[in-house]
Amino acid sequence: MAQFEDSFQRKFYYLRLSLTDVCNFKCTYCLPDGYKTEDKRPQFLSLPEIQRVVTAFANCGTSKVRLTGGEPSLRRDFSDIIHLVSSTPGIDKVAMTTNGFRLEKSAFEWRQAGLTNINVSVDSLDPRMFHQITGENKFRQVMRGIEQALAVGFSQIKVNVVLLKGLNDRQLPAFLNWIRDLPIQLRFIELMQTGEMDHFFHRHHVSGQSVYQQLQQDGWIPKVRACHDGPAKVLTHPDYQGEIGFIMPYEKDFCTSCNRLRVSAKGKLHLCLFGESGIELRDLLQHDDQQSALIERIQYGLGEKAVSHFLHDGDSGMTPHLASIGG
Repeated sequence: MAQFEDSFQRKFYYLRLSLTDVCNFKCTYCLPDGYKTEDKRPQFLSLPEIQRVVTAFANCGTSKVRLTGGEPSLRRDFSDIIHLVSSTPGIDKVAMTTNGFRLEKSAFEWRQAGLTNINVSVDSLDPRMFHQITGENKFRQVMRGIEQALAVGFSQIKVNVVLLKGLNDRQLPAFLNWIRDLPIQLRFIELMQTGEMDHFFHRHHVSGQSVYQQLQQDGWIPKVRACHDGPAKVLTHPDYQGEIGFIMPYEKDFCTSCNRLRVSAKGKLHLCLFGESGIELRDLLQHDDQQSALIERIQYGLGEKAVSHFLHDGDSGMTPHLASIGG
């Protein structure tokens, strides 16, 4: 079948699949008051529904699936989901983004199930600041989880750090020291404006560009981007085992290389992290014989994908917070 492609000739190799919008952390930039729902029991995608949507994407050129949340490991069937996705013909990378609270206990099990890549959110190496940002006193537990993941054979861990002015923006030396002898790709992510976080954004947003330029002056070298990589601009250094990536959504032409689509935990296709209300897919995930109609709806939706987000205009669309569609 034809590769998923939009009207700007961007091809989509990468699916971010949210499994739940529930999270057990209360990060200041995402869910400062914790997870709340109006539904008594939210109906997230079932295993058969997940299999059908992943199969459709795989049949149209997607080779990488990232399992996100909320916190995806809160799903009791998380290992089964990993196995299902990793067993889908055409999928060669199965990644997850996690807050790391369950990593120490489950890293080996997840690797055995077929997980290939892990991103862990660690917004500070200071336990007190970590607690302040995440709302949870679990820094040492998360760090043990990263150590365990490396020990059971994950060749590189990516660590996400949301840059926050006045909170963690002066901790670069500590982060650099940490990755000198560890195979960790540290990823600095610029704070993004969302509907519920306007005041926080204006108070704490800081650009990653100055840090990026400083590191280049210090001998860090840009790394070539692979087709299924995310939007990070990655730097390497001969004296460091680790790498440093920057995700800067306010940078000019950030969306030019977009290669991912998102499906929410309730079965909506999102063409962008910001913007539209989503395209309903769930009615076409109920039976195996609806694959052609599912693929046709996704491809039709791609015709509506905009050339860029509108964050530069202060427009975060209908996204209330990042946990709502999987970040």
